[in-house]
Amino acid sequence: MVVAETNKQHVAVLSSPGMGHIIPLLELAKCLVIDHGIHVSFLNITTEASTAQIQLLHSPTLPLGLDVIDIPAVDISALVSDDTPIVARLSVNVEESLKPLKSILIELGKPQALFIDLFCTQAFDVCKELSIPTYTFFTPSTSFLTFCLYLPTLDREVECEFIDLSEPVQVPGCSPVRTEDLLDQVRNRKIDEYKWFFFHISRLPMSDGILLNSWEDFEPTSLKAIREHPFYKEIPTPPVFPAGPLIKHDKPELDDVCLAWLDKQPLNSVLFAALRSGGTLSAAQLTELAWGLELSQQRFILVARKPTDASASATFFNVGEDINANHPKAYLPDGFLKRTKEVGLVVPTWAPQVSVLQHPSTGAFLSHCGWNSTLESMSHGVPMIAWPLYAEQRMNATMLVEEVGVAVQPVGIPGKGVVDREEIERVVRLVLEGEEGNVMRRKARELKVSAVKALEFGGSSHQSLSSIIKEWKIENEISV
Repeated sequence: MVVAETNKQHVAVLSSPGMGHIIPLLELAKCLVIDHGIHVSFLNITTEASTAQIQLLHSPTLPLGLDVIDIPAVDISALVSDDTPIVARLSVNVEESLKPLKSILIELGKPQALFIDLFCTQAFDVCKELSIPTYTFFTPSTSFLTFCLYLPTLDREVECEFIDLSEPVQVPGCSPVRTEDLLDQVRNRKIDEYKWFFFHISRLPMSDGILLNSWEDFEPTSLKAIREHPFYKEIPTPPVFPAGPLIKHDKPELDDVCLAWLDKQPLNSVLFAALRSGGTLSAAQLTELAWGLELSQQRFILVARKPTDASASATFFNVGEDINANHPKAYLPDGFLKRTKEVGLVVPTWAPQVSVLQHPSTGAFLSHCGWNSTLESMSHGVPMIAWPLYAEQRMNATMLVEEVGVAVQPVGIPGKGVVDREEIERVVRLVLEGEEGNVMRRKARELKVSAVKALEFGGSSHQSLSSIIKEWKIENEISV
């Protein structure tokens, strides 16, 4: 166990497992260390940790002053199975893993604050007992936060399942949420998945503050609603602090195949198609995607992961473990690689996403609309083809298309759940060749500029995080 230096402010950061949570919490920790001179202990839940999580958190490139504290693994095999849905499985993992949290925090010398993600709310009880201020780093969108804050009221007032409502969900001060965009976790209130999700979001008001991985110019409507609408004041909602975009920065090898290939392509000409960690397509959908890319005759990089018909989130808990999976030739259409070799590059499993997105030849991004990937795309001024798979991604996709104007979403075949090759061809051409694509690109580049300004010294996000640090420093001085 590493104990904080006595002459430095010291905080702890706690993330639930899953790369979509680990990455932004780790970036927050780095930001606190590098930009604000804080000593950070990152509490790593090792139970069911993926290979990618282990490699990331034990990288030799982590900055000095950031210590990773491994929480001993526990056996949860009697409590979960391979069929246990994501949120329920995460929550059981966290609940069992955090049983020694009190002793860990005491041994660390009682950090001056703890930052947690949405699925670690069990920590509130321990921190209240130890008088440690606790902040939630809400890693999805601000728009999704408004829905979560409204959910307890919705749960109380609506008798039927939300999915059966005849009208969209009217989130106070925000755009309505269509029932078809509702995340899977709230579609059936009778199951553990909903009960765990509801447990965590109903505890958000226990936070001393809520950090957002967003910035003022990106989601102004949702931010204004939280700050000004009477509904959120009555909850009451803790103060919100937009501190993003906090994104991962790849450092690929100099001979990376994707970047070398991109160097030879024209400006803004390449579609990057990648569903990031945890997302998979069915065999039928991967086939249609490949044919759509071929028919479009546009340049592309396709990150091809072995398909599965089991679940769109099938790889959530084993990210990084399919590195030796079959070559994409085994599950792409016959002859596809040969026919597209002049315009396309297919790579198995993984690509340096941030480096690809910031390359000048990349013109668009086909993405599952996970919030990390969305922030990475906007931070580099790249418009999107929205391809949501699970969690709140459908809500993100609708927001990006209809409110922000930086994405287009293909339309699936009704009743089949598959987007056909002709529709894929259409949207690929639209975003890379059409005037609509140019409009989206201009908007995305405006957001790129505003994101850079927000993170600069004195920018809105930098100031936002600084105000939190000032807050708990003052509290600490008072208590001393």
